[in-house]
Amino acid sequence: KMSTTQEKIKEIEAEMARTQKNKATSAHLGMLKAKLAKLKRELIAPKGGGGKTGEGFDAKKAGDARVGLVGFPSVGKSTLM
Repeated sequence: KMSTTQEKIKEIEAEMARTQKNKATSAHLGMLKAKLAKLKRELIAPKGGGGKTGEGFDAKKAGDARVGLVGFPSVGKSTLM
């Protein structure tokens, strides 16, 4: 049986509600929360077929410069380089 995303979300929320919260079940609840977040993300922005990327641009290098990127970990600073 193929469930819709909303049905899967309801099933996970029901399982979280009936699971006792204690030290032994914290890992299980964490996995359920991760699945729930992933499904809600898919619901907001569904996966597209092809992945058309945006158009880029070129900048001509001239002179000397030093740039420092500051930001939180894992936010994509390296992809800017």
